[in-house]
Amino acid sequence: MFERNVPYKAAITDRHLVKRPERFSFQYYQWHVQSMVFAIEEINKNPNFLPNITIGFQIYDTCRLLQQALHGVLWTLTGNQQPIPNYRFEKNHSPSVIIGESGSTRSIMMARILGLYRYPQISFFSTSALLSDRTQFPSFLRTIPSDAFQSLGLAQLVMNFSWTWVGLLADDTDYGQQGVHILKQELAKAGACVAFSENILTNRADKNAFHIVQVIKKSTANAIVIFCSDALLVPLVEEMLRQNVTGKIWVASEAWSTSPLLSAERYAEILTGTIGFAIHSGELPGFKDHLSRVHPTNSPDDIFLRMFWEEHFGCKWLGQETLSNNSETDATSCTRFEKRRSPFVDSDVIDLRITYNIYTSVYAIAMALQDLISCQKGEGPFVNGTCADIVDFKPWQLLHYLKTLRLQRRTEAALFFDDHGNPPALYDIVNWQRGQGGTLMPVMVGSYDASALPGEVLTINASLLLWAAESHLVPLSLCNPSCPVGFWKAAKPGHPACCYLCVRCAQGEISNQTDSTECSKCPWDCWPNEKQDHCRPKNIDFLSYKEPLGVTLATVSVLLSTIPLAILALFLHHRDTPIVRANNRSLSYFLLLSFTLCSLSSLAFIGYPTLEKCRLRQVAFGISFALCVSCILAKTIIVVIAFNATKPNSDLRRWVGPKLSYMVISSSTFIQVLLCVLWLILSPPFPNLNIHTDPGKIIVECNDGSSIAFWCMLGYLGLLATISFMVAFLARKLPDSFNEAKYITFSMLAFLSVWISFIPAYLSTKGKYTVAMEIFAILSSSSALVFCIFLPKCYIIQLRPEMNSKEYLMDRGASHSSKIKRN
Repeated sequence: MFERNVPYKAAITDRHLVKRPERFSFQYYQWHVQSMVFAIEEINKNPNFLPNITIGFQIYDTCRLLQQALHGVLWTLTGNQQPIPNYRFEKNHSPSVIIGESGSTRSIMMARILGLYRYPQISFFSTSALLSDRTQFPSFLRTIPSDAFQSLGLAQLVMNFSWTWVGLLADDTDYGQQGVHILKQELAKAGACVAFSENILTNRADKNAFHIVQVIKKSTANAIVIFCSDALLVPLVEEMLRQNVTGKIWVASEAWSTSPLLSAERYAEILTGTIGFAIHSGELPGFKDHLSRVHPTNSPDDIFLRMFWEEHFGCKWLGQETLSNNSETDATSCTRFEKRRSPFVDSDVIDLRITYNIYTSVYAIAMALQDLISCQKGEGPFVNGTCADIVDFKPWQLLHYLKTLRLQRRTEAALFFDDHGNPPALYDIVNWQRGQGGTLMPVMVGSYDASALPGEVLTINASLLLWAAESHLVPLSLCNPSCPVGFWKAAKPGHPACCYLCVRCAQGEISNQTDSTECSKCPWDCWPNEKQDHCRPKNIDFLSYKEPLGVTLATVSVLLSTIPLAILALFLHHRDTPIVRANNRSLSYFLLLSFTLCSLSSLAFIGYPTLEKCRLRQVAFGISFALCVSCILAKTIIVVIAFNATKPNSDLRRWVGPKLSYMVISSSTFIQVLLCVLWLILSPPFPNLNIHTDPGKIIVECNDGSSIAFWCMLGYLGLLATISFMVAFLARKLPDSFNEAKYITFSMLAFLSVWISFIPAYLSTKGKYTVAMEIFAILSSSSALVFCIFLPKCYIIQLRPEMNSKEYLMDRGASHSSKIKRN
């Protein structure tokens, strides 16, 4: 609590105003009192800062009690040792601004009263987000960020390590409850889930530690965020020691992230690897030298220093009431010379986090006073441009300058208070690691600066992090393992969003990130790989000359096309023999050529389907087979006519000759040609990219254009083959000398069997195998015709030449004729 125009050495509060503490806190005295004294001395010694102004102060110890804090506020406002509400002793100078309290609950109580009078209050350690409410607390400011910033930062810290399954612990004070409330909201926004949330009950001696540890043990959450003070956390850590709870990731709020109380070696097994936010630590050059000068001889009126002296050296001041709890009757007298060197020199002053906040608070007040005395008449911020009088200014006038303050600090960004009384949110991120002596040390591994550019707010040096078991590998805290690539997260009924099922992406879809919420479809010309984590171009599928199946079919086609040519050469060589001349040798030549065309037509089905090839191959196949079957039909008809023409007075003699066979061939083939021409004109075949039959491939195929035309063409071939079969079947018992009918019967039977079997096989296959099936039908049916009709003749020509004579054929014909007559 500050006064103006009061010398420092006369400003220490009289001991009668101070409630005797149960135990003197050396650290609080060092952090709170001496940091303030150091800052005020530094300001008062600066001739260029607040010239002719001496800053003084009064100290009031609340002993962490609400009633004591209330007593101090009323004492400040009334200016009397016995506070009287709404009454002020003008004869005494009252402090112009209050620095405190450290606890949020006590600060809230104080701020409600001080806000009524617009009395400036600056806290260095009260972080509750409730204090940012300008309606309730219009005169409250602080040099430590609000828990709202800390909760937001802790949520980002948790998500930075992908901990989506988190436990929460908080004390039942405003600090813990508000911090956890905001943290839950931020975690939900970030997509994390709360596995459990438990309160540490401050009104119970054991702080319900057993129940909380049981919850922690049963939970699958490894990361646990704790909002509470270090003193409240000790019973919980002790219970974890008893129940041997290890392997958890503790995320600390600033209230205990640098606690020396929890850094003992006995807690190292549990708390090693703890990470959390800590109050930003600045530099205080000269502070350690200041502590070295703290001694009763230099500060005879400092009752707090005398308390420390009594407790530290086990002595008591002669002629005075014992200030500390040292009640030993045989205690020696304190002489101020127990130790010439100040005990503060041996203390550890590395952690200057709270100290720096108090130091900053003092400088903020001094800078506000500097702005107040720099006001020019007529240009002031108050009514009619007036300025405040430095000798007799009102607290609300100083509050105005504090709200508009911008203090440039040595190494950090400027300090200012926003519209809610909060400074720029700046935290250190610390990681608890074992020191050389086995104790825990908070090692700074990063920072959180809410005023930084996007993407630079949270910075962590991952190489400095050490987790439990001295590992650099970031531990996991998930409800269930992450979904790998190729899977997506599906909601698990009755569970939080962070607990999910990993479902394989559907056919044709991929996910290339872990924990994908959905899968994406591949483009039409691409297909997922086996892991379904990326799309790759689909395989182009067609019957190619470069693959074994295509090469085999092409080779067989060429070889089978040479067999009719070889037979033709044999027939030409033996063209004058009876077996060749029987049944119209020119028709046999023509039939053999058509067989070659049939075999070669299958080559049009192999290779990449182009527009020309698609239009050619079915037409070539249909016409060549129509020509072939027409020749067979003509042969069969000639056999029947020739046999019946030998009868006396037969009118069929004039039909014996090549003219009839040519008419049958031309008329039968013309109908097929006409069908094919109409097909090409009205709905011709065309190349097509089929992506539906086999989703993983692009089948390049020939679309028939009109399925009706295709089946009409094939049906017409079946009709010709059926007529040939029926005529040959009826003529199979005619004399052998002129008769090929029984061979044609077998050939047509084989032909029809192949194509009838082809229909279901054609409809059940897909892709290149459909084409291969049609090629197989073409080759097998044409081969059956060749072998059934011409193989017997080739056998006689080559192996039984004695049967290739007119006499032998006439004898067989006569004997066969007599058998017919007898029957």
